[in-house]
Amino acid sequence: MARIAVAMSGGVDSAVAAALLVSAGHEVVGFTMNLWPTWVPAGDGGGGCCGVGAIDDARSVARALGIPHYVVNLRAEFEREVIGQFAREYALGRTPNPCIACNRAIKFSLLLRRVLGLGIDALATGHYARLDSGPDGRRRLLRAVDRQKDQSYVLAGLTQEQLARLHFPVGEHTKPEIRAIARARALPVADKPDSQEICFVPTGDYSDVVARFEPQAVRPGPIYDLAGRPVGEHRGLARYTIGQRRRLGLRGDRPQYVVAIDPDRNALVVGDAASLRCAGLVVGDVNWIAIPGLREERLATVRIRHAAPDLPAVIAPGAAGRVVVRFLERPRAAAPGQAAAFYDGDVVLGGGVIEDVRLAAEGADAGHR
Repeated sequence: MARIAVAMSGGVDSAVAAALLVSAGHEVVGFTMNLWPTWVPAGDGGGGCCGVGAIDDARSVARALGIPHYVVNLRAEFEREVIGQFAREYALGRTPNPCIACNRAIKFSLLLRRVLGLGIDALATGHYARLDSGPDGRRRLLRAVDRQKDQSYVLAGLTQEQLARLHFPVGEHTKPEIRAIARARALPVADKPDSQEICFVPTGDYSDVVARFEPQAVRPGPIYDLAGRPVGEHRGLARYTIGQRRRLGLRGDRPQYVVAIDPDRNALVVGDAASLRCAGLVVGDVNWIAIPGLREERLATVRIRHAAPDLPAVIAPGAAGRVVVRFLERPRAAAPGQAAAFYDGDVVLGGGVIEDVRLAAEGADAGHR
């Protein structure tokens, strides 16, 4: 049996991950990261996965399971690598995913290195995903059994070295099964609701966080149509995302949507719903998991948002290690800064960050960044 650390967020999924490992006979040690923003008083909420309330919940679960529990203070690192990066990306007109940034810079980097440095064999989390080994011996990341909860998309940046030291115990179960296990073990978080919000946005408005770090991202500026004509004024680029329709303040008979964000001009570009359809992508910062690399074009399915369906596409090698995606079924509202994950059935081939979007609509086919 192994000595395994569990990243305990205070939620039911990581609690059951720890319980399953205890039941399997492993020596389990709980770790909770204190990630609460340094500028927010500890009493102002803190019930999310990086809040102070999560520490109390995780400690209660550890007590119920009879395992040791430690708190790791990574507030400064989280603020620099995740919150700061989140704000910088919005200031550049991109749409970041903070969970992916946290996985890459904090959970599967700093925390993993720290627990391994303590002589612990591996790290487990409550992510809904599965692991196995392929025919060539490479570690593979697979979708979870529960497709509705599958989190393989946000894990597509994991390396072979990291995967060799990771466990995802809940990935073999559905969410109702996880709740049932928690109740059977009398875990105090068995009925705790899932967290839905961005954990470091206590006000519910992420643009407040962006304004704190990148105030220039909330300066008013022009709104143009696809022909380059001014049609209105926006309230700051950070307050908008690709595909947004509401709060544009535009007049006209047809609904208008944000089609592109242009930080160089501090401008939004709007168009109709058809102009949001995406013909293809350029994906950079690519990490391959199931294969060592992409040598020729191949069919795959591609996901561009956590809750979006996979769509069939041709993926091909691009310049400097990038991947060029040509969709066979065109998605709506792809945005630079979002992650793209490539799949072959249940197997995650790899993933990266969307750098450029090729729009399908006439007049918008030059793409945007």
